[in-house]
Amino acid sequence: MNLFTSKADVVITCPKRLGTYLEQEVTELGFTTGKTFLTGVCTQGTINDCIKLNLNLRCASQVLYSLKKFEARNADEIYEHLVNYAWEDILPDPGYFSITSNVNNPTINNSMFANLRVKDAIVDRLREKRGTRPSTGAALSGAVFNLFWENDAAEVFIDTSGPSLARHGYRKIPGQAPMLEALAAATILATKWDRTSAFVNPMCGSGTIAIEAAMIATNRRPGLFRTNYAFMHLQGYDESVYLQEDALLETQIIDVPGLRIIATDYSERAIENAKKNAVAAGVANLIEFAVCDFADSEVPAGVPGMFYVNPEYGERLGDIRELEETYSRIGDFMKKKCGGYHGYVFTGNLDLAKKIGLKASRRFEFYNSTIDCRLLEYELYSGSRTAPKGEVITN
Repeated sequence: MNLFTSKADVVITCPKRLGTYLEQEVTELGFTTGKTFLTGVCTQGTINDCIKLNLNLRCASQVLYSLKKFEARNADEIYEHLVNYAWEDILPDPGYFSITSNVNNPTINNSMFANLRVKDAIVDRLREKRGTRPSTGAALSGAVFNLFWENDAAEVFIDTSGPSLARHGYRKIPGQAPMLEALAAATILATKWDRTSAFVNPMCGSGTIAIEAAMIATNRRPGLFRTNYAFMHLQGYDESVYLQEDALLETQIIDVPGLRIIATDYSERAIENAKKNAVAAGVANLIEFAVCDFADSEVPAGVPGMFYVNPEYGERLGDIRELEETYSRIGDFMKKKCGGYHGYVFTGNLDLAKKIGLKASRRFEFYNSTIDCRLLEYELYSGSRTAPKGEVITN
């Protein structure tokens, strides 16, 4: 069986709560999705399909191709099932591989032991068939195999990605409290931004939000910034398939006449770093950077647009009392200068968000690392509007 052309179940994982946005991406690439959950999406495809997914997805972490499902009560049974599998058809000679896992089994109190038994099975099989022992290690620089083991149900995958896709590869200087690139992209996909109107991003920090906005608007994909994937280290890998998909990334880029993405921060160093990251991402010419207080950010008038701010929220940075004033000023700024825009505030502190003084029209749930966060959407009306009976217009 040629895995590169044979279909199997494919599980695409993502950071928690990004599943909805990952599903949207996978569907737009022409795949039919099955189950969608908080941390991933199920579909079907070949390893060649996985190449396409790896190069194009913004919200994903890993693209996993299913090899084998079986029942196992303990780690020895994991070994017995896998030592008889034809790993010589998957791993080149000589080969290097790593094992990752997600284990929840009552007989295992350290997932590294489960990893070890998978590794032992592969090594013993290949030593018997080839007479040589493959290299193994923790670095995800070669082939990667993943064990999912929940109670007695086990499944082994080829991890076609290797290092996480959630880091898009252009950000050389992350800043103090950076937002993961996959999360930044998902929050933008959640908004009503039409990808052609003005995008104003004060408090831009290292520039991740503005850069992801520029990439989404111009259809630049994360695969543009990466040259090594785990699928490249499998038996039967055809480089021409990868090169064809890679070449498409350049041809898919579009121009957006009149696009204005404005990113500001009070810190000169932050703006310097953001500019360097934008250069690495190939979008420096699409973003207007400025050093200023957020309240002095330019908001193009007379056109619809989007205002997106990710202020500190007191979990890692910022003094709460100062932040209360900052959130209040954000509300004032949106009311006074952002008429006709959609406003978005990403925060992990809903008590601080109350200081904005506006009622959110929608709330989107996200996690920033382990912090429970919300993306708050505000309809910012230009001028006055007629209020239904009993409604008080505060903006």
